[in-house]
Amino acid sequence: MSAPLVIRVASASPAEVAGLVVGDEILRIDGEIPRDVIAYQLLTDEADPELEIRRGGLEMTLTVAKAAGQPLGAEVHSALFDQVRTCDNHCEFCFIYQLPPGMRESLYLKDDDYRLSFLYGNFTTLTRFTESDLERVVTEKISPLHVSIHSTDPDLRSEMLRNRRGATSLRWLRALLDFGIEVHGQVVVCPGRNDAKTLDDTLAGVLDGFSELATICVVPLGISKYNPEPLMRPHTREEAAAVVDSVEEWQEVFLATLGRRIVFAADEYYLLADRPFPSAESYEGFPMHEDGIGMARTFEAEFNGDSEEATGIATGFFAWVDGAPADGYRAPRVAGGVPTTGRNIAVSLSPRKGAPVAVLTGTYGAQILEPLVATVGREDIRVLAVDNQYFGGNTGVAGLLTGADLIRVLASEPEGHRYLIPDVCLSQGRFLDGLTPADLPRSVEVIGTDGISLRKALERS
Repeated sequence: MSAPLVIRVASASPAEVAGLVVGDEILRIDGEIPRDVIAYQLLTDEADPELEIRRGGLEMTLTVAKAAGQPLGAEVHSALFDQVRTCDNHCEFCFIYQLPPGMRESLYLKDDDYRLSFLYGNFTTLTRFTESDLERVVTEKISPLHVSIHSTDPDLRSEMLRNRRGATSLRWLRALLDFGIEVHGQVVVCPGRNDAKTLDDTLAGVLDGFSELATICVVPLGISKYNPEPLMRPHTREEAAAVVDSVEEWQEVFLATLGRRIVFAADEYYLLADRPFPSAESYEGFPMHEDGIGMARTFEAEFNGDSEEATGIATGFFAWVDGAPADGYRAPRVAGGVPTTGRNIAVSLSPRKGAPVAVLTGTYGAQILEPLVATVGREDIRVLAVDNQYFGGNTGVAGLLTGADLIRVLASEPEGHRYLIPDVCLSQGRFLDGLTPADLPRSVEVIGTDGISLRKALERS
């Protein structure tokens, strides 16, 4: 176990007044060793916490004068100070197994840790969940959690996870719901495996045994060109349409039975099926926005000025891997709207005022942005879809854009234009392939992955 390392101290905060500085290791708080940022937050939330720290090899004690509930004012280096609970499943659809070789080592780590489920929205299968975990979740009210279901048939779930505990681990889901923990579920649909009648059976199983679930997102499996499973393949248009039909039929069942829809299909399904997105009202507040449920509708409302603030936090698939949790929970990305000049060319021309604008995004995002940008009525603004050749397969989301693909596309684009890229493809200022915006051959502006940020960026042109 490593001690939490202080990486930032807020000016004039109780931590700074007490003498805590960047680089201090916090060994104990009121005599307790914090094992993760959840415990750290609970302990530092108390009045006048006593911190045992190590600085330059010397140990000392600081008493922080503060009221209960007042922020300490110190940010630490990681979400977990002990080991990440790794995943012992071998899911045939797991995207981690489909990563290209040569990426940084941290990206290949599979977690099945309920704490990361709470902190970052990661989905856990509960196959490594224990009685002590349940006790802590209930006692400390660690909620909401996110649970991968995939199937409510024990044998099929065990087969899909390639783990015999997959047949029984949903008992922990039942226990969490019994204790009033908010849980969001997920079904990754694999064609020919858990779609069609099996998907109907799964949703019937939810209604019968897990009706207290807050929501269920139904999402398509992602396939990269490195996919090692020959039976795993992308959906056809007809299969995507069948999933949409099934989800919408079950929404009516849940609505009639429980008074809420519970189950929602990912935006990607509507794009694949060439169907219009449901109304904003039908998403019931967009509780699973981060999982790609209703992003198109929220983006539309934000871009059109119908929403005063962005809905949800766009984190990206690997957001938890390298990020220290801002305010104890979420990893900061980069400052939005800041131009970054490429350094791979001899001369880089900064965009002039009124320069043409290109909005770069993934192929799925382009389908959503193009009709919105067209409403601006300016021929000098265009959407530039970036085909993801780095991952290949059906990878089309903006969060998996890499520096290599952006370099390939931008290299043939004219200098002096404004190029906007979404912050969701960056974590700690880096793309998934380790490159940074400074490696790109054109100056780019990193903006928030929401309609408000895009609208404001276009208004500046």
